[in-house]
Amino acid sequence: MSQIVPKALTIAGSDSGGGAGIQADLKTFTALRVFGMSVITSVTAQNTQSVLGINDLSPEFIELQIDAVVNDIGVDAVKIGMLSTKEIVSSVAAKGKEYGLKNIVLDPVMVAKGGDLLLRSDARETLIEKLLPHAFIVTPNIPEAEVITGIKISTIEDMKGAAKKIKSLGPENVLIKGGHLDKSSDATDVLYDGNDFYEFKSPRVETKNTHGTGCTYSAAICAGLAKGFPMVKAVKEAKDYVTFAIQNSFDIGSGHGPLNHFWKIK
Repeated sequence: MSQIVPKALTIAGSDSGGGAGIQADLKTFTALRVFGMSVITSVTAQNTQSVLGINDLSPEFIELQIDAVVNDIGVDAVKIGMLSTKEIVSSVAAKGKEYGLKNIVLDPVMVAKGGDLLLRSDARETLIEKLLPHAFIVTPNIPEAEVITGIKISTIEDMKGAAKKIKSLGPENVLIKGGHLDKSSDATDVLYDGNDFYEFKSPRVETKNTHGTGCTYSAAICAGLAKGFPMVKAVKEAKDYVTFAIQNSFDIGSGHGPLNHFWKIK
């Protein structure tokens, strides 16, 4: 029987350890009942402790992957993660504009959990200039928001101020994730749509197994948008999904273990 299936595309790097990047995104798409597709931008040799190496694909081959998916299958929502170089950023931005891709969730991945650089410093301005204006929602954590805005973020009010500044750079919506704030309080994320602020709170989970949290969160938002959810509902459902995935995380490896992407599946 033919079915209409929501289709979500992730454009990101591959994590050989399976906890973040393309692997986390596809697991999330599957768990949330959308058809997942991928465009790989970089291949990393990575585990729960560190990134041992990065091999970037050529911009031309990244473009070819996008052509292959869009021209045949179609895309309802796009999650963009690790892009690494300014040439890759420019290629992805150009293809997004060429095809008029909608519901773009931009996760401005800059640094891995272990501190390894995933976006070269000379690519940051290119990302801000060429990709931010085309994002439906951008999802930086606090360190990433500080890099983008130059604002030191220590409070919820600081997060709101940074969200306003990022909004002025062109994206339709801004979600700043508050996981790096005061560890004694709830994990609070701030969403700004240009008119209103929304706060999403969850209890902090005492665990070291948080590898891939940002990738999973943005992929879950992408899945919601692919299914036609309004933005606030997509973020709320994604927040709940990732919170329970952390609560049920795996103690795998000797570093930061992965989330349990399949906690919802019986």
